[in-house]
Formats: sequence, C-alpha cells, structure tokens
Amino acid sequence: MIANAVEFRTGVRDTLPLMLGVFPFGLAYGIFAQSVGLTPGETILMSLTVFAGAAQFISLPMFAAGAGWLMISLTALLINLRHLLMGASLVPYMEKLSLPWKAFLCFGMADETYAVAISRAQAVGYSRDYHFGCNATGYVTWAVSTVLGVVLGSHISDPLAWGLDFAMPATFLALLIPRLTDKTSMAVCLVAAVTSVAVALLIPGKWYIIVACLTAVVAGALLEGEESDAA
Repeated sequence: MIANAVEFRTGVRDTLPLMLGVFPFGLAYGIFAQSVGLTPGETILMSLTVFAGAAQFISLPMFAAGAGWLMISLTALLINLRHLLMGASLVPYMEKLSLPWKAFLCFGMADETYAVAISRAQAVGYSRDYHFGCNATGYVTWAVSTVLGVVLGSHISDPLAWGLDFAMPATFLALLIPRLTDKTSMAVCLVAAVTSVAVALLIPGKWYIIVACLTAVVAGALLEGEESDAA
C-alpha cells in the first residue's frame, strides 16, 4: 500500500510535533463523552468513524439534551464545511490519484494534517505517501488519546481546568504564523479574524467558521487578482 516508505516516515515525522496540541483534546473528548452518557465503546467508535474533533465535541451537549440524529448530523456537517475548501485546494495535487486513494486520504484529513501536507506540496511537490503519513499520525493520535481519556475518565473530572483548552489554539497559531509571509496573506488573515469575531458576536452557532472562510477566500482572490493586474 505504501510505495515510498521514506516519504511516509517523513510525513509522520513532520506531523508529530503538532500532535502535542491534538492529544489533550482527544483526552478531553474521551472524558466528556462518558460524562454525557456515551458508553466507552460508543466514545471510541465515534472517534474512529467520525474523526472530527470539533464536530464530536459539539455533539456531546446535543446528545445530553436528547437531540435527534438528524440535528446532530446537520450540525456536524455545518462545522465541517471548511473541509470542502481544504479539499478543493488539494485537487490540483491529487487529481492523478485513483478514486479509492482520494476517498481514503480525504477521510483522514484534519486541520493539522492538511496544513502539513499542503505546505509540503507547495514547497517541494505532492507525495501521496507523505500525505498518508500525515493522516496516519493524526488518526492514530486521536484514537489513542480518546482511549486514554476513556480510561482516565473516572479520575479526571475537568481536564480543561488544567488549561488544556489552550493547546489547540496554540497549535493552530503555530501552523498559521509561518505562512504569513507577504502582505496578501496577512491581509487575508486579518479579514478572516475580524469577520469570525464579528459573526460570532452577532449570529449564534458555528456560522462564524463558514462565513470567515468564505470571506477569506473572496478577499484572497481579489487581492491576488490585483497583484496579477499590477504585474
């Protein structure tokens, strides 16, 4: 299945440091899921099949409130719509892959693994096995941290009281800041930040994620278009 073991190992190596920010959240999910009534098996199965941290976390209070599967599924879909934009940016690199490989790699795509894979693709070219290594690292980390959270659930009542909720934002900042290398990227980042905060204050729910993403895409397209015209 792996044609280039070196590329796979490189993907694992490059992704591992970012897992320091993911592991605490998998741990917290494993603990919280049981506190709202999910069994250990259901908690672990959700991480293995859904594999979407934000969607899994937002579903927990909905489970506790007795929300139906349709409402929970629609909410998860809304939160994960950003993956459409992430996937679209990978299309030029993955177009030669077979359909099973495309589906397999898209299932394993998370924010952190996407950032590592797209950065490598833009810098030195795309490698299927490198991408697979990134995804495998993220998937295994999330699964193991969930299992550990289930095991420790009876001993830790509030993991976020330890400040673990800062781990994920810190990870995303570590991914973002090195990519702000020119005026266009900094302007798009500022537009997205202002938009997300404004929408979060004005509209309930997770709409700020989608609106900020779409606004950033439009702003980036306009600014890059102006740069091309100037050139």
